[in-house]
Amino acid sequence: MIQAEIITIGDEILYGQITDTNTQWISSELDKIGIRTIRKSSVGDSEKAILEIFEESSKRAELVIVTGGLGPTKDDITKKTFCKYFNTELVINPQALADVTAFFKLRGRELSNLNKGQGEIPANATFIQNTMGTAPGMWFEQDEVVYISMPGVPFEMKGMMTLTLLPKLQEYFKTPSIFHKVIRTVGIGESYLAEMIEMWEDALPKHIKLAYLPSVGNVKLRLTGFGEDLKTLETQVEEQFQKILPTIQEYVYGFGNDELEEVVGRLLIKNKQTVSVAESCTGGYLGHQFTKVSGSSAYFIGGILSYDNAVKINQLSVKEETLNTYGAVSEKTVIEMSENVRKLMGTTFGLATSGTAGPNGGTFEKPVGTIWIAIASEKQTITKQLTLGGSREQNIHLTSINILNLLRKICL
Repeated sequence: MIQAEIITIGDEILYGQITDTNTQWISSELDKIGIRTIRKSSVGDSEKAILEIFEESSKRAELVIVTGGLGPTKDDITKKTFCKYFNTELVINPQALADVTAFFKLRGRELSNLNKGQGEIPANATFIQNTMGTAPGMWFEQDEVVYISMPGVPFEMKGMMTLTLLPKLQEYFKTPSIFHKVIRTVGIGESYLAEMIEMWEDALPKHIKLAYLPSVGNVKLRLTGFGEDLKTLETQVEEQFQKILPTIQEYVYGFGNDELEEVVGRLLIKNKQTVSVAESCTGGYLGHQFTKVSGSSAYFIGGILSYDNAVKINQLSVKEETLNTYGAVSEKTVIEMSENVRKLMGTTFGLATSGTAGPNGGTFEKPVGTIWIAIASEKQTITKQLTLGGSREQNIHLTSINILNLLRKICL
């Protein structure tokens, strides 16, 4: 498999003034054509640093992709640094000059001497057209390594990659077919999941690899097949997934790009059910998980953000006696919250959250991360205590994931 390195150039990235989204997108697109990204690097606008990373990358990869530093100002030094690296000089490229001239003419502006420099590229470079800006792309070949230089502006870079470079790379390297399939799980940690499927993983064919992709609250399993024929790979990967699904079915909520809140929404629509929420510790985040899905108005009716006890009492009709006796963070409280919001909104389900998200507010009896959740329906109310220990943001996120997953199971 062809190996690639991606380098971003610019002080603004190192200083945190802009977020680098280019490398993530590029590596994802390379992966689709069977090119594996083995390293990503960011360097500032320093000739020495850029030359060093070029030299290092050429020893590790067959493809080096560079973004940034192609503007017309003095701080953009990528082209000049490529000249020094390849021991060559800048020359006017007729097509590049014509493109930049047309770019400014179309906008009714004169081509300045500074912008005329955008028509220059290193003498040993192959010109790559930029249909969305003035900085041309460049393709170099030396010692069996391909170097590609593109603008750092994301929409210019993406246009250049999509229109020209991805097809050119696929043809140049004769890349193998590659196929991914992803299973999404929730409610089980990465290590427990690995132990559960260890025998299956060890028996996978050599051309099919398994990757664990954990995030807060869930784990994705990605099977990747490499070979010559795409349809054969799809069949083989699917066969492997069918072997393991019965073992982990309890934790599987979706495949591919499925998100938990989308899966729950589809179940609610299928079952013609509706939901409302009464939130305390999640502060509206649970409601947001529902409403960020397009079409959620078909099943999400609304909610009450009862952060203060007065709101729990006055708007949700939680009994003062319950709060005084058991506290806001208690099973009794979330039962009343969930049952009362369901009746108030007239929904199939009423969901409630109450807890100590942190970092302050914990006690010996109820430390930070103590959360109660509840789901009420006409027939029953199900509760669960969560004992979390992360940051405030993580505790809020995990609470929402847990209650969404509980609702998913109820809806199945």
